[in-house]
Amino acid sequence: MDSLAEWKNDGMAVNMGHWAGMRTVLLCLALLLLQLLSCCCQGLQEPGAVPHFLFTHSLYNATVYENSAARTYANSKIKMGITLVHRSWDIKYRITSGDEEGFFKAEEYVLGDFCFLRVRTKGGNSAILNREIQDNYVLTVKATVKGDILETWTKVNVQVLDMNDLRPLFSPTTYSVTIPESTPLRTSIAQVTATDADIGSNGEFYYFFKEKMELFTVHPTSGVISLSGRLNTDEQNRYDLEILAVDRGMKLYGNNGVSSTAKLFIHVERINEHAPVLNVVTHIPSLMDKDPIYAVITVEDLDEGLNGEIESVTIVAGDPSEQFTLDRSAVSNEFQIKASEAVDWDHFPYGVNLTLQAKDRGFPQKFSAVRVVHLLVKRPQPVEAKFEKEVYEMMLNEISPVGTIVEAVKISPEPDDAEYILSPTADSAYFKMNTLTGVITTAREFTMVNQDVFELEVVEVDSEMRVKVRVIIEDANDNTPMFSQPTYEVFVNESIPIGTNILTVSAVDDDKGENGYITYTIASLQTLPFKINQFTGVISTTKELDFESSSESYVFVVRASDWGAPYRRENEVNVTVHLENVNDNQPLFEKIACQGVISRDFPTGEVITTMSAIDVDELELVKYKILSGNERGFFDLNPDSGVLSLRRSLVTASPKNGVFSLKITATDGENFSDPMFVNVSIVHGKTTSKSFNCKETRVAQKLAEKLLKKAKVNSKPKVEEGFIDLFSVNRQTPQFDKSFPSHISVREDLGVSASVFSVKAYDGDAGFNGQIMYVISDGNRDNCFNINMESGLITVFLPMDREKIDRYLLNITIYDLGQPQKSNWRLLTVYVEDANDNAPQFLQESYKTVIPENTAIGTEVIQVEATDKDLGPNAEIYYTVLTSTTQFGINSTNGIVYVAGQLDREFISTFRLKIEARDKAEKGSQKFSVTTLRISLEDVNDCPPAFVPSYYNARVLEDLPVGTVVAWLETQDPDLGLGGQVRYSLANDYNGKFEVDKASGVIRLTKELDYEKQQFYNLTVRAKDKGRPVSLLSVSFVEVEVVDVNENLYTPYFSDFALTGFVKENARIGSSVLQVTARDDDTGRDGDIQYTIRDGSGLGRFSIDEETGLLSRRGPGAMSEATRRPNTMSLTWAFTVL
Repeated sequence: MDSLAEWKNDGMAVNMGHWAGMRTVLLCLALLLLQLLSCCCQGLQEPGAVPHFLFTHSLYNATVYENSAARTYANSKIKMGITLVHRSWDIKYRITSGDEEGFFKAEEYVLGDFCFLRVRTKGGNSAILNREIQDNYVLTVKATVKGDILETWTKVNVQVLDMNDLRPLFSPTTYSVTIPESTPLRTSIAQVTATDADIGSNGEFYYFFKEKMELFTVHPTSGVISLSGRLNTDEQNRYDLEILAVDRGMKLYGNNGVSSTAKLFIHVERINEHAPVLNVVTHIPSLMDKDPIYAVITVEDLDEGLNGEIESVTIVAGDPSEQFTLDRSAVSNEFQIKASEAVDWDHFPYGVNLTLQAKDRGFPQKFSAVRVVHLLVKRPQPVEAKFEKEVYEMMLNEISPVGTIVEAVKISPEPDDAEYILSPTADSAYFKMNTLTGVITTAREFTMVNQDVFELEVVEVDSEMRVKVRVIIEDANDNTPMFSQPTYEVFVNESIPIGTNILTVSAVDDDKGENGYITYTIASLQTLPFKINQFTGVISTTKELDFESSSESYVFVVRASDWGAPYRRENEVNVTVHLENVNDNQPLFEKIACQGVISRDFPTGEVITTMSAIDVDELELVKYKILSGNERGFFDLNPDSGVLSLRRSLVTASPKNGVFSLKITATDGENFSDPMFVNVSIVHGKTTSKSFNCKETRVAQKLAEKLLKKAKVNSKPKVEEGFIDLFSVNRQTPQFDKSFPSHISVREDLGVSASVFSVKAYDGDAGFNGQIMYVISDGNRDNCFNINMESGLITVFLPMDREKIDRYLLNITIYDLGQPQKSNWRLLTVYVEDANDNAPQFLQESYKTVIPENTAIGTEVIQVEATDKDLGPNAEIYYTVLTSTTQFGINSTNGIVYVAGQLDREFISTFRLKIEARDKAEKGSQKFSVTTLRISLEDVNDCPPAFVPSYYNARVLEDLPVGTVVAWLETQDPDLGLGGQVRYSLANDYNGKFEVDKASGVIRLTKELDYEKQQFYNLTVRAKDKGRPVSLLSVSFVEVEVVDVNENLYTPYFSDFALTGFVKENARIGSSVLQVTARDDDTGRDGDIQYTIRDGSGLGRFSIDEETGLLSRRGPGAMSEATRRPNTMSLTWAFTVL
């Protein structure tokens, strides 16, 4: 209502038919004219002056009220007319133009030396001035001097002033509106309109209800009808209101001023006015979140009661598979979008668009506008799940023991429930798959398998993805070369030349590459006349063979060796070479070049000498023969014995030179010895002795030596045919080192491939019989460990998790590579030491609780609890509140949250605390997790209503109609329920001048105000809530300032236009000259008149009593000090000094 207080405090002045007032004005003008004429006359007496006939101004402004009676003079602030230069001038005024309707007449009035121009309304049947038709006239006035040619012109601008002659009128006069029952207080529900053709304050009017109305208010100037009370269709559903308009001016004149009445019909309906409005806050959960919330939807409905309650929010499109649900949360009208089942987001790479719609419980039921919600999940850059390799290919040593780890296959990224299997094939029977870890191990030995490549297929069960695994069996030197025969035997002619191939031995090795590449050697401590080609196995002679001088047979060992590593595998075979004796030696004479003497009479048949030839090949088969020198047959040589005897008497013999030279040879039937000569000299005389000298060839000795040598060779022991390689016998079992422990410990965070423990073992055998192979044959449940097959070093193969398995009982088995294979085993317990690899996990993803806002400090609110799967300090948890708050604290040991400071729901109704659970790991970095705790404060009636503002100021016009709203009280009570419902009352109403609506707080006028009686009212207002068990009260003040309305309606006026007074020249100072009297039709103070002298020739010489209007003599130069008041009449006086 402050706007009402700003209304102008201007009263309306009406002066109709007051001739006396007009005459007073004219009198003043006449006196001024006399003064001017006096001056002019003095000037005319000067010789040579030229008469000057002109209006004082070329344009005058004058005013006159509409509806003025006949002979009403227009009023001008300055005098209009012509100065009488000659007192003899008889000036006449006439309107020559501008008054086509004949409303005005120009008159002259002579006062002293001035002829006043006075414009008045005509009388008789002339029309009445109507400002609403024409509000301005410009009159051309002509002045002439009777009997003279002098003339002049001026213009008079006559402004027609408004009179409050019209009343406000409604248009239209009937109004009808329909409003919902839930319309809020202060809502503008309609506006009535009235108009008044008057201007200024004459056109101002007020609206008000004809009868007292509490539920509605009407603004006195705008005509806006507002709701000021609660509607209830059960009590009343129609209101017929009558609105009146009162003209402010007429009201001031004492007339009720009511012009017309408007009717307003208000229909109240219980309608479901507002549709629900969806507000969506989307979340982007991680793929790893359990039971993720994708969005939170809050629904607002401005209706009250059932119309404002939300029945449901549904997914109307975008979810044909019904994978999502809307769950109503504990918070009113809040819903959460969750997944009804696991969502395969790979099918929705760009997210999901769900179309939502809400409906209320009102009648008729209203639906919200559909809202599209885009759901996304936070996930790493999209990576297609696939096996880490397109094809797995690895080498596997064929001597790998059962249980050897071959490879670990897995898909990436790997889901938690990944399960791997081997497609059943003939090849897969040799392997075993750990379905959880994807580790492939050997299930059989491969030493007896003639297959180089095994083709496997691994299938991930859920995704049905498949990958090929190719296992290439790497050859090991596990096969000994095998000769094609158990023994070799050959017969060789002793006469073969050096380098002759006598035998080829052949061995086969089933290994590959160098492991199967064979070389041959002759293994013999004796020097043999043989050699063997190491690559082909061909045995050839290196020396000439001699049956007679060497062993009749050679027995030796041929060794076949492969080129394998780390040791060569070898095999040996017996080779027997039999020498076949060949008649390859000519007989050799023991003595040659024999010379002897016999007498001529040497007896016939007597042995002369004996030939002795030795044949190494056949000692008994030598035959002797005389080749020459016995042509006459004197001698006889026994072919078998070699005895040379005399066949005939030598008496007749006549050898040449007396000597028989016999050429003798020996033969073994095939070979002939070199011939030898026996010279027999014949001497005369008788001699019985024979004397022969021969040259010794030492053949016998050599033969003896040769035979001795052969005998020695033959006397050496022969190697048995059942030859046994002593190196191939596996005598000893491999043994663990004495330092082998029963248990070891390892940290669970030890990296893959890190060393765990080196197993030491030994075997007293040599070669492969002493080579040890290591394997974890049992207890490696999840394949976390692997052992180097050759070195025995145990390493980490897959990451360990102590929280799943805290110890392993590994069966460490060692094998040698001998035949038959020997093995040994020991149990090794591996304890997995805890590492801080687990963050504390809260038992709930989030916590929430409700407590009263007056909960005492120190009260326990809730316990949040987290667990840590680690051990020791790694599992000890320390709780802290991350959110900065002074209202709550937490016990760092047990997680109990307690009240630490004063609570005030009205200040903060909900606390969302972030609570951290951190472990106390002493090594490495500590791990933590964070949860949220929502603490809602339950309202307690602890807040009294608070006035807004704390006090009120209102300025109201004193003429406002009864029922006008002076002020509208407003309070804030943040309490809920009854504690927030406020009722208003007045402690004093100043004898019923004011009243307050207890529900809405509207303060209305119940009686008219009067500024002249009381200008201020200090209202004490009370606001009290309905809280239980105690209601709270607040007090405020409303200072109402009454604004004065200008009720000074009438202007003071003199009865005469001009007055004439006389004063003696020598009159004393202070002597009375003239009494002037003016009238004012207002009453009270507004009718009091004050007199002043405004201007004129007598300024400073006369004074006037401002109360009585008595004009008196004053000393020269003196100045009357007069106080001017608004709306007072000031006069211009012309004085004639006698």
